[in-house]
Amino acid sequence: MSDTLSAPCQYEEDIKKSRFAVFAAPVASVDEAMAFFARHSDPAATHNCWAYRIGLAYRFNDDGEPGGTAGRPILQAIEGQDLDRVVVLVVRWFGGIKLGAGGLVRAYGGCAAQCLRLGPRVPIIETVSVQCRCDYAELTLLKARVEQAGASVETEQFDGEGAALTLVVPRTVVADVERVVTDITRGRSQWTIQAPCRLCRRAD
Repeated sequence: MSDTLSAPCQYEEDIKKSRFAVFAAPVASVDEAMAFFARHSDPAATHNCWAYRIGLAYRFNDDGEPGGTAGRPILQAIEGQDLDRVVVLVVRWFGGIKLGAGGLVRAYGGCAAQCLRLGPRVPIIETVSVQCRCDYAELTLLKARVEQAGASVETEQFDGEGAALTLVVPRTVVADVERVVTDITRGRSQWTIQAPCRLCRRAD
C-alpha cells in the first residue's frame, strides 16, 4: 500500500553556491498538479524542474537542465519512497559553479527525497462508493454506526420514503458496513455499489 503526503512541505539546500528550493504536496489530479507548478514556480529562477505521480499517470520536466538530470531524479525520489498522488517542484537559482550531469542528478534527486522524507504522510486506502436507503427514524443511528465501522457519508437526499445516502466505504470493510446497514434497515437498504475502487487519503 502506498502513502501520500498529508500536507504540503518545503525544503531548501545550497549546493556549490546554487540554491535549491523544493515544494511538495498531495494532489488528486493532473490539473491540480499543473496548478501547483504554476503557483510555486519562480520566473526569476534559473530552472523550475518538476515531477508528479498520480496512480498510473506520471510526468517530469527538466526545464532546460540536461536531459535526465532533473525531472527524472525527482520522479525517482517520489517512487523510491513509495509515494503516490504527489507533486514535487525543485526550483534552482544558479550560483556560478557547474555541477555536471552526475552532480545535477544527485542535487535534484537528493533535495526532492529529503523534502519528501521530512513531509507528513498518510496511507492511501481503496474505497468504493455505495448507495443505500433508510427511513427517517433510522437515519441518525445508521450514520453513527457506519462511521464507527470506518465508512463516511458523502451525500444525503430526502424524499417521501426516507433518506438516500451515498457512502464512501474502505474496500476492506465493505462487507462489515453492509451488514450494519442491513441490520438497521431490516433488509430494506437497497445496498448498491455505484463505483469501482478508487484511491482516497485516510482522513486521520
